[in-house]
Amino acid sequence: MAGRDSPTMRIGSVLEQSLKRLNLGTQLDEYGVWPIWNDVVGTAVANNAQPERIRNGTLFLKVSSPVWMQQLQYMKELIAEKLNQRLGAELVKNIFFVVGKIEPVAEESAAVTQAEEKPLPPFEIDTSFLETVADPEIRQAFERILKSYAKRAKRA
Repeated sequence: MAGRDSPTMRIGSVLEQSLKRLNLGTQLDEYGVWPIWNDVVGTAVANNAQPERIRNGTLFLKVSSPVWMQQLQYMKELIAEKLNQRLGAELVKNIFFVVGKIEPVAEESAAVTQAEEKPLPPFEIDTSFLETVADPEIRQAFERILKSYAKRAKRA
């Protein structure tokens, strides 16, 4: 067991004091978003949006397309709320979206793969991917967005 003046104890206290002095504690806490992201948003969203960086409470998300950017724009408060609940603190205050290339998560949904093979007419929307969204509030929000889009597409 480490004594009171052991090197381990001194290194630990030096690191703790340095973190406090440099105010890195909050920044380190913010990076807790990465390990929980896929679980909080579900496979479908994770395959189309991934955290890029976080700075001063603003989470920068890379999204696969402008369509996903617009859909997630409507849900950003809900996503921030769910992330903050899991993190145990209000660390994500805003979300900013950027379109870019996304690497798919390990578990690819069979429904997403089928949808890619057979394009749907603009007025039909395949909602089977919603089964992969774990959070019921996010799933319901997506359902409302997709239904609204389908109604507008039928009119066009």
